[in-house]
Parts: sequence; C-alpha cells; structure tokens
Amino acid sequence: MAKQEHIRRAGILLPVSSLPSEYGIGTFGKSAYDWIDYLKASGQSYWQILPLGPTGYGDSPYQSFSTFAGNPYFIDLNILIEEGLIRKAECDALDWGGSVRYVDYEKMFTSRFAILRKAYTRAVKAGLLQDKDFMSFCKKNKSWLNDYALYMALKNHFGGKSFLLWDDDIRLREKKAMEKYTKLLASDIGFYMFQQYEFDTQWKKLKKYANDNGIMIIGDIPIYVAPDGADTWSEPKLFQLDEKGYPTAVAGCPPDCFTEDGQLWGNPLYDWDYHKKTGYKWWMRRLKACFDMYDIVRIDHFRGFYSYWSIPYGDKNARGGKWVKGPGFEFFAEMRKQLGERPVIAEDLGFLTDGVIKMVEKTGFPGMKIAQFGFDPSANSEHAPHNYDRNFVVYTGTHDNDTILHWALNCDKKTAKYAMKYTGVKKRTELPAAVIRECFASCADTCIIPIQDYLELDNEARTNTPSTLGDNWKWRCTYTDWSEKLSKRLNKLVKLYGRDNMVAPR
Repeated sequence: MAKQEHIRRAGILLPVSSLPSEYGIGTFGKSAYDWIDYLKASGQSYWQILPLGPTGYGDSPYQSFSTFAGNPYFIDLNILIEEGLIRKAECDALDWGGSVRYVDYEKMFTSRFAILRKAYTRAVKAGLLQDKDFMSFCKKNKSWLNDYALYMALKNHFGGKSFLLWDDDIRLREKKAMEKYTKLLASDIGFYMFQQYEFDTQWKKLKKYANDNGIMIIGDIPIYVAPDGADTWSEPKLFQLDEKGYPTAVAGCPPDCFTEDGQLWGNPLYDWDYHKKTGYKWWMRRLKACFDMYDIVRIDHFRGFYSYWSIPYGDKNARGGKWVKGPGFEFFAEMRKQLGERPVIAEDLGFLTDGVIKMVEKTGFPGMKIAQFGFDPSANSEHAPHNYDRNFVVYTGTHDNDTILHWALNCDKKTAKYAMKYTGVKKRTELPAAVIRECFASCADTCIIPIQDYLELDNEARTNTPSTLGDNWKWRCTYTDWSEKLSKRLNKLVKLYGRDNMVAPR
C-alpha cells in the first residue's frame, strides 16, 4: 500500500505513567519535558507510549472509558498551580502513596479527582465556561465529548456501576432520561469537560516540544473498546449487542501453549457489516483522532481485522470461541482513501495465518519482531534477529513481556545456552545488553527498547502480565535512571549501528 522509506532509527518505550513526578504518577509536566531532552541528548528519534485514555477497574490503558478521551491522571498539577487553579499546599496535603517506584491507583483515584474538582470550581468562578478556548474545544470535540462527560457523570451518580446495571431508561438512552440527567448532572458534566480541556491543552504543548526537538511520538490504539465505556453506551449500533444492549459475543484469544483456557478479554465485538455500510465512518474518526494526537500509530491486535476470536457472552473462558472473518484489507484501503498515507505500526503478534501475513504485507505497514521470542533452539524463529526484513520494528520485548533480564535468568537451559551462543556471551546476566545489541544491529528499520531493559531490571519492573489483575501498569522510573552513562551508551549504539536517521543502503 505505502512505499516505505528505509531510514534507520531508534527509540525507547516508556509509558507516561512511568515518568517520575511529585504526585504519584507520571504526567505531562516537567519530567516529560526533561525526558524529551534526555531522548534528544541520547540520539533517539522516538518516544513510544501506551494508550492515553482514562482507565477504570484494573487500571489498564487497554480498557478505557473512552477511545477519544484522555486520562485525567496525566494532567500535571504543577501546571495547574502555575495557572492559579490549585495551591501547592493543597496538593501536598493529599495522600499519593509512599513509593516513588510504583503507582498506588487507589490513592490516585481518591486524591486526583478531589484536587481536580477544586481546580474546576475555581476555573468556573474565573469564567471558564465563557472562555473562548474552552468553548472552541468543546465545539470541536462535541462528537464524543458530550456523551463521554455525561457517561462519566452518570457513572458517578450510579455509584461507579457498569452502565449495564443502570436504570433501563438511561441505559438505553431514552430521550426523556437523557434530558433529565443532562440537567441534573450539569455540574459534573462540566467537570469532565474541563478535565479533557486541560488534558488536551497540556498534551499538545508537550507534543509540540517533542517534535520541535526532533522526537516523534509513537502512540497506541487498542483494537477494541471497553465493555463498560462511553463508546459502547453511546453508539450501540457499532457493536454486536442484543435489543437490550447486552453483548451477544465478546473478544479474546484462543487457547495456546501459554494459556490452556485462552484469554477472555470481554470487549464487545464490532458489527463489521454495519461499519462497512457507513464507510467505516466511526473508525475513520477514531483513527484521525489518533493521528492528530501521535506522529505514528501502533494498531494493537492487528490480526483482528482479518479474523477475530468470538466468544459467546457469559462464557467463563475463551475455549468456546470461534474464528470469525473481519473486514480484512478493505478496511485499510478505505483508510488510505479517506485519510491518505498515514504512518502505522502493525502489531502482528500472536497466531498468524497466511491470510493475516498477506494482509499485513499488502498494507505496507511495518510489523513487529520480539527478540525475546527469537531464541528457541528447536526452531528457526521468525523473531530471531537474522531473520528480520527492513520493514519491521524490533523490540527486546513489549509492555506484555518479562523484562529481558528476568527472561534471561529464568528461561530453560537449552534456550539460555542457544541465546548465549547466538549473542557470543558466556553468562545469563550478560544477555540483556547482548540482545539489545542484536536488535540494534538487525536490518529492521526501527529499534525500540523498553527502558527497563536498558536498566537491566528484574521482574519487579515488569509493566504488565497478561490475564492478571491488581499488580500491573504500576512501575515508574526515577531521575537517577536517566544517567549520563546510559546516555553515552545509547549514543554509541545509535552511531555504531547507523540508527541516527541514516538511510539504509539498498
């Protein structure tokens, strides 16, 4: 689809939540600007992040209350202090958790919304609702903002319950109920609009700073939306739902050698026939919003556009699912027609059939290779660095993998022996640096390394363990991790392996 320009570059994967900050979680404040400076000084071209949407139960950025909204946790409080909307003493008086290494999401939820509500109250008194910039933002984003703000206000009204448990009249969006609650919850609706305005304002300034300093942002779009979210509630025609608004089937993955029950994600599945009739209107709007927000978009679970695992609603695991055909290449042809050539990374991991592989190749989008998967001594793995083509992005691992050190110390003896022979080292503890070198040396155009792997951290720094709840998305770095020693090492790797924006030889 798209003619690729083969330029060799490198970057680092670091979620916004993992940045250091005073108040419990990474934000769009000073440390984000400092991080961009560090990337520039270290010869990097990319900062890859995770989805920026507002998170709910489980705190996963892949289960967001809205595909269009931003996470209010990332609004920097120091910027609000500078704007006079809150006071430093008010922030310091709240409990953000005692660890600089891990986010305490329970305390984050309690403290963050309390201080943001104070900021909103003061902003209203200062004339926010009549402010031209605020009114312009609300008008520009009304296609999703009104429903999202009402949805969140309703969620508070009903004690945090899923919209499937709300009263039938508002759950099914009956006209009188919509009018009633819009009036009743007007203040809360304004509060959630204010959050999105502040998020948007701070993010745009940060992204501009990154781009002005030669750093491109790689963002992430989950293929599915949350079962309990504004998208599902406000536009039920988009999904496979019954007449009462309940899913008829949900998303997941089939059983494999890692999970005998498969993975039951629970996301509502798309009614692709309906989407096709509309010219994929909602999807094009969603993608455009992502391209406006990021420089490059990684589309998660790319194979789901070819075929997806459909699990009957109510099943306790994914074993009873089946493969169902998705829109295929037609979807991406329509995307090109409506949005033009756009920079995309296809997350083409998991069970791949010939049809999936051909679809990815036809789009022209670079796929992904995971070096950690490449050291199976019994197979000539496609993830082994010597098997990469140019049009790929190589990672030591993604946010779902073990850190490379934990993998090196805990993989079986045959795998470790093969990996050490492959990379030319003699100890398991030497594998992290060696595998990073293999990624840099490979002919893949782009090399992205999670910062935990540069720091050679064990599993206490793992971002996410799939199919688990309660101990994910928490790890954070500190300023001491951004050492001059590491920066010099990064520059050496970039220059040694020609990843300083160098056009690859033919």
